[in-house]
Amino acid sequence: MRLTARTRQLEASPIAEAKAWLPERTSDRPLLDLSQAVPNYPTAPEIVRRIAEVAAESNAGAYAPPPGLPALNEAFAAEVRHDYATERVDAGHVLPVGGCNQAFSVVVSAIAEPGDDVILPVPYYFNHDMWLKLDGLRPIYVDTSSTDFVPDPEAVEAAITERTRAIVVVSPGNPTGATVPASTIEALFDVAARHDLALVVDETYRNFRDTTAAPHACLQRSDWERTYVGLHSFSKDLAIAGYRVGAVVAGRALLDEVMKLVDCVQISAPRIGQEAVVTGLTEATAWRDAQRERILGNLDRFRAVMAEQPGGFELVSSGAFFGWVRHHHDLATAEVVKRLVLDHDVLAIPGTAFTPTDERWLRFSYANLGADELDLLAARLREFAAAG
Repeated sequence: MRLTARTRQLEASPIAEAKAWLPERTSDRPLLDLSQAVPNYPTAPEIVRRIAEVAAESNAGAYAPPPGLPALNEAFAAEVRHDYATERVDAGHVLPVGGCNQAFSVVVSAIAEPGDDVILPVPYYFNHDMWLKLDGLRPIYVDTSSTDFVPDPEAVEAAITERTRAIVVVSPGNPTGATVPASTIEALFDVAARHDLALVVDETYRNFRDTTAAPHACLQRSDWERTYVGLHSFSKDLAIAGYRVGAVVAGRALLDEVMKLVDCVQISAPRIGQEAVVTGLTEATAWRDAQRERILGNLDRFRAVMAEQPGGFELVSSGAFFGWVRHHHDLATAEVVKRLVLDHDVLAIPGTAFTPTDERWLRFSYANLGADELDLLAARLREFAAAG
């Protein structure tokens, strides 16, 4: 059989590529795994109990309703109204899907046709770039390195072409951790509205910001449904990544089209995962707050550990689960990643997964490390430099 060039021309997931080095390790030291931003802490007890209850029910394995469990849609709409200080979002604006990656894929496929352009700030989340190319779309890169990794609305507007269909924003950023200011997101909303585009905002790490202020005021606008699309994940916030539940917040016209795509891919997000989300949203508030505070504490320690650029590794941006680090070594980034894991027991992701060129970046997902492990990270980075 013949395989499509759209998949063959793309590298595999950088997570899998980085972890492919693990079988070659010969060290018996504990690995410091900074490769993936998946919570390694236990799910909230309230959620665990509900999962067990649902698993024992007679219809546990049945499809959930394609528009989502009504209880989930109501609960998340209520959270959005509270967190975004708006009364303009209701349950009909929420569509549960199989994780935030699926949310991005089906939304983009409902908005753009092969050959269309989608504006993608650089550094980008690697799965966004991969999906655009797999779907026959052209990512238009807008560099953010000179603006503290926050997209400049003027630069974004200058990049719009007649084939542009959407502007993508990730806040807090993956891989940089940078939170895009509310005023910038609102300015990008205005740019998108002027050009009849979608503003697609991936807010997977929204609840790990260092503020509880509304992320932006886009959802307070009477015309938000014409422009704004919010993508959300419950994987990190509720530590249920394997249950695959995310959500799209958008106008009904877009959600109707997205449901057609979801029906072909997964029918609906898993019922047991949706039930877990309902409990997480309604009964695990204290647990969520505690995890957020703990991870913010980890961030402070991570920043302190990296302040002296141990081993020639400079922390340039950080937040949520991530540190965006520049290495000052005369080596290709792939070689740095290889040596880190094989010789120094540190697993990171090369920045080449998030940028079109090699500019000596690494992504460190620090959030799963404890204080002692963060101190150990600095020692191993210095060890890397000493080894030459």
